[in-house]
Amino acid sequence: MAEPIADNVPRDSAGAREIGFSIPECYNASRILFDNLKVGRGGNLAVTGPLGQRTYNELCADACRWGNGFQSLGLARGDRILMFLDDTPVYPAAFFGAVRAGFVPLLINTLTPPDLLQFYLSDSGARVAVADAEFCSRFDATACADTQLATLIAVNGMAGPNAASKLLQAEQWLSAFPTELDEADTHRDEMAFWMYSSGSTGRPKGIVHLQHDMAYSEVAFAQSVLKLGAGDICFSVPKMFFAYGFGNSVTFPFSVGAASLLLPGQPKPASIFDAIARFRPTVFFGLPTLYTALTKAPEATAADVTSLRLSISAAEVLSADVFNGWKDIAGLEIVEGLGSTEVLHIYLCNRPERKKLGAAGLRVPGYELALRDTQGRDVGDGEEGILWVRGDSNTPLYWNRPDKTAETIRDGGWIYTGDRFLRDADGFHFFRGRADDLVKISGQWVYPLEVELCLADHPDVRECAVIAAELPDRRMTLRAMVVMNAAPADGAVATKALQDYVKAKLLPYKYPREILFVDDLPKTGTGKIDRQAVMRRMG
Repeated sequence: MAEPIADNVPRDSAGAREIGFSIPECYNASRILFDNLKVGRGGNLAVTGPLGQRTYNELCADACRWGNGFQSLGLARGDRILMFLDDTPVYPAAFFGAVRAGFVPLLINTLTPPDLLQFYLSDSGARVAVADAEFCSRFDATACADTQLATLIAVNGMAGPNAASKLLQAEQWLSAFPTELDEADTHRDEMAFWMYSSGSTGRPKGIVHLQHDMAYSEVAFAQSVLKLGAGDICFSVPKMFFAYGFGNSVTFPFSVGAASLLLPGQPKPASIFDAIARFRPTVFFGLPTLYTALTKAPEATAADVTSLRLSISAAEVLSADVFNGWKDIAGLEIVEGLGSTEVLHIYLCNRPERKKLGAAGLRVPGYELALRDTQGRDVGDGEEGILWVRGDSNTPLYWNRPDKTAETIRDGGWIYTGDRFLRDADGFHFFRGRADDLVKISGQWVYPLEVELCLADHPDVRECAVIAAELPDRRMTLRAMVVMNAAPADGAVATKALQDYVKAKLLPYKYPREILFVDDLPKTGTGKIDRQAVMRRMG
């Protein structure tokens, strides 16, 4: 059994004691899938969707083939395997096969261009990659230059030649390997898998997660909020390469023998509503931008979403308009939460039975939260502070980035989030922006997010983004990009109406000086507003 990779991993923490979390020193994360066979759930449906379904028996057999196949490539314990995959039954099979065999999968955004793919390959030292056939062309000379990539495995179709030294077609290659594989004797604090940050403020960071992290997030979040049973079907529109989507589609359903609905391709409202009607999921996971698109889609009026019992949203603040719009469609109130890739999933969340609109929520059991000022002193209810979070699913480090690790991972296993929050007397937390996004407008300090939240509450606004921009004379101004429910007949009149609304709701100097009306806001691969793209467009 290998030694832990870091000495700052929480052990027997207050959070772990709170939720009764205990796990043996020798532990392999593939048990989340394979333990279903031990408790008689092998015949249960594990995954379903347009590309077929698998029972737990079948998915475990597929995972063993993958693990044996990876071993045949001469990989050493802890070697990285880059996974460039859409949400299909192949993804969990390849992921758990790699983990069971003692290798470390990297979950990579499938929108990644070749130059950034080269960084991931080089930074991780991955010698093997697995990709959907349609993505294999991304592994071109640019992506493979100065990397150790030796083998590319194509799945879900046949791929043509590429720059990798060896191309394997998974369908034929896997058939030669056995459907049984003993788990590697990994330490609970040994590396299990990585995800990468978006890199919006610099080059991406490799976020390392350990063998026990998945199990911890399931006990902490899924058991207290989702309360899943073996009869549930989870449908996460956010993809598996996203930490939020990974928990929703993999960790949580597999931990209880439930099923996961996997929808490949670009998530359009029509295909999402069709999948809900066809596969009858019970728990639905989205983002505010997704719910916005669904509530405004023409298909919403005739959508059959009667199978759903719970709707979850995360990552950004949900407007009242979208909250009420989804309730009209589904008869369900959206449950909001907030998490991060560093923590693996959600650590702040409302509850179906206890919620406040606009709040990121209450502390999730198993996680310690603190609001602190810039000197590190705790602040009280009703005061703004920077959020610190500690739990046993926290990443111990960023790969090869000691500078960023020191900035974010603090003594005692705390993560400094850089997010400002206000906590009310009932324990609900309200997001107030980033610690570093305060700007001076007309001699007064303003947080752009405060203005954005105000605009989003206007009944004619579908969604919006507010940014600070520097003028030629070095003064700062606020600019807003706005999607209206109906295109304004007169842009000048609509601009003044929105500016007057902000002046009335907030202080007069906080209004956005410039407003650009658009049909859609630019989005990242995970469905969040792409603020870098907004800034470039509004320049």
